[in-house]
Amino acid sequence: MSRPREAEEPTTAEAPTPPSKAIAPPPNWPVLAISGAMIIAIAAWAIIAPENANTVITTIVGWLSANFGWYYILTATLMVVFVIIIALSRMGRIKLGPDHSRPQFNLFTWTAMLFAAGIGIDLMFFSVSEPASQFLSPPEGAVDQPLDPSTDPAGRARMAVVWTLFHYGITGWAMYALMGMAFAYFAYRKGMPLSIRSILYWALGKRINGWLGHTVDIAAVLGTVFGIATSLGIGVVQLNFGLYLMFGIPQGVAAQIGLIALSVILATISTVTGVEKGIRRLSELNVILAIVLLGWVTVTGNTRFLFDSLVTDIGDYAANFPHMMLNVFPFIQPDDWMASWTLFFWAWWIAWAPFVGLFLARISRGRTIRQFVTGVLVVPFAFIAIFISIFGNSALHRILGGDLQFAQTAMDQPESAFYMLLESYPGAFFVIGLATVVGLLFYVTSADSGALVLANFTCTTDDPKQDGPKGLRVFWAVATGVLTLAMLIVGGVATLQAATLIIGLPFSVVLYLVMISLYRALHQETLQADGRMASLPTRLVSGDGLSWKQRLKRSTSFPAVGAVRKYADTVAKPALQEVGRELAESGADVSVDTAEVPSLHLPQVSLRVEFGEDGPFVYQIYPVAAETPSFAIRSQSPGADTYYRLEVFTADGSRGYDVFGFTKEQLISDVISNYESHLEYLRISDGTPVDLTESRQTITTDWADDFASESEEPS
Repeated sequence: MSRPREAEEPTTAEAPTPPSKAIAPPPNWPVLAISGAMIIAIAAWAIIAPENANTVITTIVGWLSANFGWYYILTATLMVVFVIIIALSRMGRIKLGPDHSRPQFNLFTWTAMLFAAGIGIDLMFFSVSEPASQFLSPPEGAVDQPLDPSTDPAGRARMAVVWTLFHYGITGWAMYALMGMAFAYFAYRKGMPLSIRSILYWALGKRINGWLGHTVDIAAVLGTVFGIATSLGIGVVQLNFGLYLMFGIPQGVAAQIGLIALSVILATISTVTGVEKGIRRLSELNVILAIVLLGWVTVTGNTRFLFDSLVTDIGDYAANFPHMMLNVFPFIQPDDWMASWTLFFWAWWIAWAPFVGLFLARISRGRTIRQFVTGVLVVPFAFIAIFISIFGNSALHRILGGDLQFAQTAMDQPESAFYMLLESYPGAFFVIGLATVVGLLFYVTSADSGALVLANFTCTTDDPKQDGPKGLRVFWAVATGVLTLAMLIVGGVATLQAATLIIGLPFSVVLYLVMISLYRALHQETLQADGRMASLPTRLVSGDGLSWKQRLKRSTSFPAVGAVRKYADTVAKPALQEVGRELAESGADVSVDTAEVPSLHLPQVSLRVEFGEDGPFVYQIYPVAAETPSFAIRSQSPGADTYYRLEVFTADGSRGYDVFGFTKEQLISDVISNYESHLEYLRISDGTPVDLTESRQTITTDWADDFASESEEPS
């Protein structure tokens, strides 16, 4: 049987509107102006007074690492637990979109895009330098001088890679998964704008529509900019070293300015072409070239040792993960080590979470929460584990062979570590060139997707499929590049790491609110499902009322446009109007609407009953085009390859069944059955539902108008 095509989908129970992709959403001026001004001010401060900026940043980081290390560790752990519980529970079966939606991208493209966006050139930077650093100076020795490398070298080498895997493991990807499923759920399932404040409506209510919402959005923008700037700064110094090895280009500010300018140009070209073209193709190419580089090092290196180490590393990571997850080292308190490694990485993941989460949401519509979480936690980390294990153990094999100078250089000058390792392989010039290309692509895919997401954060969108205007994407690509340069002038990569640790603290509070809001919304939806189950006995007793002849006719009929239009006009519309009149007489706030579906040239009919803050009941009969199956008895008339279903939709999407051929009485019976299930949901709910219609309307208002109205209120 031929697989039916996915048809036009109503985003809500209301009449669909034509796509708005051609019209760029307006800027969210309060958020754009304040966040933009803050980024420019920080960059100017760093460039004008680099010593003062370095002193202030270093002082704050020292205080945070000494007093808030436990908070970062606990927060990261709770996010992992929350995401896994949601995925394994019955909530995990809920789709990130209407029930009938399907994924837009295949598995390879999807994982390539989420991997390339979530991890940048920093993976190349740390895959060699961190194992070497952890070998020479593990946390147990960070309070004093580095331990003697001759002390249990094999055990220290094993833990060096495990620490690296820990910092790049499922903890950070759980933060991405949290924000990604929240963005996607509220945007594609609930019809909300793709924004932070949409997520938080279930936690903060109408208060999110004023300056509280602006503050949250500004925090998200700042965290995103600093997170991306850290990756770009790492990329600049590493690519600069690679170009020095290949072409003798001097290391320094001049070369770094050129690299930043080049990346901004490439990122601008990529981001203005959109997700489906530029970012998608670069992500796929990026992953393919990274695999080629990985394969070359594996084949030309000590292959047996690398595969043995990979299997061992996976086992060590799994065995040590629970202990490492909650280990704050209370008895030795290695504050400098914690600030440089675990706390920095957790803050970095937090800062990147809104950026990567929104990007993941844009490419994950149609997948269930369980599929999404599993994919985000497992697939990218599987590649990361292989990458880090191969390159990290290659470096450690060299160190254990007696090259301690290599280890010291990798720790002191981490940007050189990756290239120094590649110099020892056959075809070094080619391999270094390939690594430089891969690094540049990692760099660009982080910059272009970051510019796209920042443009969305600073716009007012009412359509999840909309992206910020191209001019705004260019602005954020340039602004991020300028901030990167400013931080490099202050103190290099270390200053970027410190700034990220600082900016991650306030946004971590937002992540707690996201967990509360998402749980409340998902819990409400499970209660709706319970309402449908509670009304099931009544529906089974009443039955569908179809005779065996009617059932046979329905199963062998594949109606064309004319038959569907006639049924909608003569049966569906009168049936819903009759139910509407009866409900209105009983005092219900009910409306019945008919609208044309432009792409199908067919009508849709919907009945809506308002329940105030409890949310509306919706029963919508919507035409869906499908491919005529191969077993059908085909006619010779034009358009015989396509037939039309009249599916029942609610606010969550299609209920999955076709009502074409129901009599008027049978259709009314189906409406009443769905209405009863909604009443059961209201009965068993906890009394704190959210008015989804009002939240959609208030969140999609023009922020400039909100700002003006608030300023007119008496003080």
